[in-house]
Amino acid sequence: MPSQAPEASSTLLDRLIEDLDDEQREAVQAPRGPVCVLAGAGTGKTRTITRRIAYLVAAGHVAPGQVLAVTFTSRAAGEMRGRLRSLDEKGADGVGTGAVQAMTFHAAARRQLQYFWPRVVGDTGWELLDSKFGVVAQAANRASIQASTDDVRDLAGEIEWAKSSLISPEAYPAAVAEVSRDIPLDAAKVAKVYAGYEAMKARRDGTTLLDFDDLLLHTAAAIENDAAVAQEFRDRYRCFVVDEYQDVTPLQQRVLNAWLGERDDVTVVGDANQTIYSFTGATPGYLLDFSRRFPEAAVVRLERDYRSTPQVVSLANRVISMARGRMAGSKLHLIGQRDPGPTPTFGEYPDEVAEATAVAKSIKKLIREGTAPAEIAVLYRINAQSEVYEEALTAAGVAFQVRGGEGFFSRQEIRQALVALQRAADRVDAVGADLPPVIRELLEPLGLTAEEPQGVRARERWEALAALVELVEEEVALRPSLDTRSLLAELRQRADARHPPVVQGVTLASLHAAKGLEWDAVFLVGLADGTLPISHALARGADSEQVEEERRLLYVGITRARVHLALSWALARTPGGRQGRRPSRFLNGVAPQATSDDGPSKPRRQRGATPRCRVCNGALSTSASIMLRRCETCPSDVDEELLAQLKEWRLETSKEMKVPAYVVFTDNTLIAIAETLPADEAALVSIPGIGARKLEQFGPDVLALVKGRR
Repeated sequence: MPSQAPEASSTLLDRLIEDLDDEQREAVQAPRGPVCVLAGAGTGKTRTITRRIAYLVAAGHVAPGQVLAVTFTSRAAGEMRGRLRSLDEKGADGVGTGAVQAMTFHAAARRQLQYFWPRVVGDTGWELLDSKFGVVAQAANRASIQASTDDVRDLAGEIEWAKSSLISPEAYPAAVAEVSRDIPLDAAKVAKVYAGYEAMKARRDGTTLLDFDDLLLHTAAAIENDAAVAQEFRDRYRCFVVDEYQDVTPLQQRVLNAWLGERDDVTVVGDANQTIYSFTGATPGYLLDFSRRFPEAAVVRLERDYRSTPQVVSLANRVISMARGRMAGSKLHLIGQRDPGPTPTFGEYPDEVAEATAVAKSIKKLIREGTAPAEIAVLYRINAQSEVYEEALTAAGVAFQVRGGEGFFSRQEIRQALVALQRAADRVDAVGADLPPVIRELLEPLGLTAEEPQGVRARERWEALAALVELVEEEVALRPSLDTRSLLAELRQRADARHPPVVQGVTLASLHAAKGLEWDAVFLVGLADGTLPISHALARGADSEQVEEERRLLYVGITRARVHLALSWALARTPGGRQGRRPSRFLNGVAPQATSDDGPSKPRRQRGATPRCRVCNGALSTSASIMLRRCETCPSDVDEELLAQLKEWRLETSKEMKVPAYVVFTDNTLIAIAETLPADEAALVSIPGIGARKLEQFGPDVLALVKGRR
């Protein structure tokens, strides 16, 4: 492309980087070639990658039309296009006028396939299958499998996972066994439905049916198998940018490989700490291995957090610092850039109703003090948790909207349950304590089995129906004389009282649905073992990757908050219920486990609070285990090199002070530091044996050693 006048180009290049921090500037100015940007939450990754695109164009390295930027959601792609358009105002002509392509993986593949299909396949047309439900249902029927609606949805999900993971129907049983995947039906049956599904959509009236995964598969195959197609595509696109690279699937990586060929002009951006979609086939492996594939790649770490206050950032760092496994090695240490704000609060409540009531009360207070309702969110692990918050906010007169799902009483299974209860009201005359078991029996045909089922959709239905029974138990506890007809009337009244979704309402959302969003105030609720981490993750073992993904979910939730952050849990589901729950193991050593009747408590150390193991959540009793914050029999994840450095530092320090080494720190304290890797003073002082005096004396040295190992 024609080069710009040196003076004009230099002026434009300066404008593109003048408001960036040093690390963002390094990423933007990195030479053309492989670049990996490890970008923590709130560190300005979209600004950085769009500026990099504009910088490469302005410097004459690539023409705008030769750039293809891909991400995972239409919203994220739209934000990227908006940022590129705004750069035209800085003089980066052509970057934001549509010449640079910014879209989702699937949108890019669909456009390419529409162009290349006639050349590769011929006159045979193709049609996009917007929903695979009907075809999957037919395939299950032909395989003589009696599949419910939820079973069909879960089967469709398994087919999507398999195709995203490049797993064929024949290889499916072995693949799920290898990764111990939760599946809705026997693996052989799922594989049979999968094979039947692929066969059924191969041809229909001479037209090939393609699902969204097929768009990627056929695009990759067209480039891989046709040299002329590959040449034309690679002449068209010379530079690639991939956002949220920790969420890429093997299928999407195959497409990216086909796009690139032997070239290496690619910039990837991601954060392994935010890997929360592995159940869909996403893997951070490609992000973590990027430097191995491209040894000459420039790697830039963005750790300055412009979203959240230092208090929120500190808590996020402390939670993720206890991560285990391979991804723990890529931890980013966020550094808050905003002015200080309120300290995150923690609250323990006797039951979920008390917790929700207190949260609604706090939300009303924030609104009175000037926080817009749309800038407040209540985040939970599973959608079934929303009901009690819908009820509490309705009672408090606070408008809300449920994001990423329907309100509790709008869900299909709850509507079906109310219809079943209506039909039973005339023939079932249950009162008081007899009501809950009667309701359970009525709901069993709808999916409320004795054991929690396998399969994502079946489990969601089960959770919602179980929540409805708990609601019945709550009503019976309050009104022992309640009968079937009165119960139905009460449930109908609750359903009718719900506010419809409104733009300015408080957001209710699952942690998964909250990814990529942010609010001034966030309430993380229901933080109890069995819910976060979820029970089926715990069933895999306390140190399993599934439990680690649950930890990352909490981290994502914390980093959604700009200023106000409240974390809470309840000891029982319903008022008067057995208080057998434990706070989430992810809060061990992070939050005081304190009880509050009026609202969330301020973080503080409490006498009498039982210290618990950060691995298995068991009670700790020995001084050594309390110091290490884990059972002495639980696996250690000590950084041996850091431990050696700490011991060397302790020896030198003790010699200077002319005191025994243990006076500085005991061996167990050093082991605790080398295991938990405290990222700031708050995390360091939370280790037993490190008080204010030792923090002042030794804190800077210790934190410097820990930072050097990150």
